[in-house]
Amino acid sequence: MTTIGTLILSGLGIYFLGILGVLIFPKKRTSLVLISGGGGSLILMAAGAVSLFSPDIFRTVLWTIPGLGPVTVTVDHLSAFFLIAVSLAAFPASLYAAPRIHGVRSALYLGLLISLAPVVITADVFSFLAAWEIMSIFLYLLINSGKEERPGYLMLALGEAGTLAVLAALLLLAGNTGGLSFHALKVSSMHITPGLQWTVFILSFFGFGVKAGLIPVNFWLPKAYAAAPPSVIPLIAGATLNLGLYGIIRINTDLLPVHSTGMGIVVLVTGAVTALIGILYATIEDDLKTLLAHSSIENAGIMTTALGAGMIFLATGYKGAAAIAFIASFYHLLNHSVYKTLLFIGAGTVEESTGLRSLDRMGGLLKTLQWTGFFMLIGVLSISAIPPFNGFVSEWLTLQSLLRSVELASLGIKIVFVAAGAVLALTAGLTVTCFVRAFSMGFLGMPRTEKPAGIRKAGKAALVSMAFLALISLSLGVLPTYVIPAIDKAVSPLTGINGSTALIPPFFNNAQEGNELPQHFVSDFQTIGAQIGKGTLPGRGLVVMHRGGKKNPVVFAMSTSYLFIMLFILLALTFLIVKFATRHRKTVKRPRWDGGIRNLLPEMTYTATGFAQPVRVIFNTILRPKVVDRREVIIKHFREAIHLKRKEVHLIDKLVLYPLSSASMWTAEKLARMHSGRVNSYAGYALFILILFLVIASFI
Repeated sequence: MTTIGTLILSGLGIYFLGILGVLIFPKKRTSLVLISGGGGSLILMAAGAVSLFSPDIFRTVLWTIPGLGPVTVTVDHLSAFFLIAVSLAAFPASLYAAPRIHGVRSALYLGLLISLAPVVITADVFSFLAAWEIMSIFLYLLINSGKEERPGYLMLALGEAGTLAVLAALLLLAGNTGGLSFHALKVSSMHITPGLQWTVFILSFFGFGVKAGLIPVNFWLPKAYAAAPPSVIPLIAGATLNLGLYGIIRINTDLLPVHSTGMGIVVLVTGAVTALIGILYATIEDDLKTLLAHSSIENAGIMTTALGAGMIFLATGYKGAAAIAFIASFYHLLNHSVYKTLLFIGAGTVEESTGLRSLDRMGGLLKTLQWTGFFMLIGVLSISAIPPFNGFVSEWLTLQSLLRSVELASLGIKIVFVAAGAVLALTAGLTVTCFVRAFSMGFLGMPRTEKPAGIRKAGKAALVSMAFLALISLSLGVLPTYVIPAIDKAVSPLTGINGSTALIPPFFNNAQEGNELPQHFVSDFQTIGAQIGKGTLPGRGLVVMHRGGKKNPVVFAMSTSYLFIMLFILLALTFLIVKFATRHRKTVKRPRWDGGIRNLLPEMTYTATGFAQPVRVIFNTILRPKVVDRREVIIKHFREAIHLKRKEVHLIDKLVLYPLSSASMWTAEKLARMHSGRVNSYAGYALFILILFLVIASFI
């Protein structure tokens, strides 16, 4: 067995032994979840890394099922990347969950872990769908183990509908083949008709879109995330959302060749709308967990937008631009796994310490939860795309890839790109507003309730997990020129071109092979310091740069590495100057000035709801909340109090869920009239159906 096979088997084996351990020795569950969950995730992460940088593809046949064919395990570069992304979130999530997860839930947690890797490494229809269903079942059981059951049932019902759609798509692809392996499907897809291509695309895109959180099949996600236990949410948010995107990418860019710009436009528009709607609801949300859930929808939209742009570029022959867009999508997926896991661990720590989830009731938490607040701040800066943290790099690359649309010939497609770019720019601005509000209302100011007086400090497991994720967030942001070539190994098989050479000029060496920039142009940047670090650091350089084509020769360039160094130097100089200037002064504490108010009460301070009110007013035509008017007589014949209560009803619930529910109830009521209880009626129905099928068969 190869090294990759040994590592995968070892990682899954440790998970399985952990399940047996917590069932046999329930008192040792904390240590067992910590060792098996954390250890297994590290081993699988190593397996993904080895496979990603290996020129060979690991492939093995486990066994053959009569009538279905061989059960195949394949770890190609795409699988390896997603194995790394999933394990990178699972490792700190397991450290956080270990001391908090109780009873059978610990076995279910490890069961979900053991089901994640097979989804990305199985390479035939039967084993892939089996792994997908096992993962969905464990996900449902964990969500349903919280206080509310309805969100779990909603997730399961919608998830099963998505699975049936994916099954139909894969079976349609397999219709012209002699087997169910992904390799056979990929070969046969070269010869399918455009109509069948569109059918497979629609079924797979929206089928997997359920787990990915895409509009219009994402209404389960905020409800499920809010209802699930805090100990399991970091894993669910950081890992399972990725698998929905993996399914979309696997079928629609690998198994099914990208030939139609129309499919890319559907992906691009769906992603942009998903991002905007997700961040709008996140910005006005008061519950911290629900806010982060809506933010996950927004980030899924950003990834999907970049993916759609890449599909359009690939269909029109612009492989270089497609590679950049795909790299941006994959980079953002990796970033989201890291900082969203960090933020959910932080939110769980706040809830555990204070018993609060409402931003309106929080405030001043930074005074008692200093380290939690510090790590949450890093997560907030990362998700808000503030340099030099990781969210900036991927969102910057996404917007830059959309600008390459000026080279396309179709005016209609250019307009779609412009609209998507404007929506993403608006989304980026709202994201900053959303998370400035979340952090400032939660951690700054004064407490708005008496409960935080008895705050418990965060445990070591939570702090270690957050510290690890914060460090990864900074590393992914500061070292993009090392991350992009690694991601490109997963992207290049999809695009047929090396995208990293188009983004990272060789400033650290003299190699010009594959470099798209003219030598004189590179020399100009070398004279202004692009070679700083040459001789001490490996790689091609620390600058991300791309030059457009003939129709768009504009160059975009950035270096978060140098930016980080300059920020550090400026902060250090500022500290030293202030320290020197105040060396002879004593610190004197005085009562703060609060606009002339002697005693500023918590109810006088700004609330999260008040902070979000401008956004709510501006986008009220989209959000359209339900306002309940309740009148109450205070003193008879004198006056009455009017209480207005806003009830947020999600846009997708209004446009999709409620109409479907009403149509289903109407259909059921009509069909219920057929239940007359008369045998002759039932015999007539059977005869009618038989005649109908005979008529249909005569035309086939």
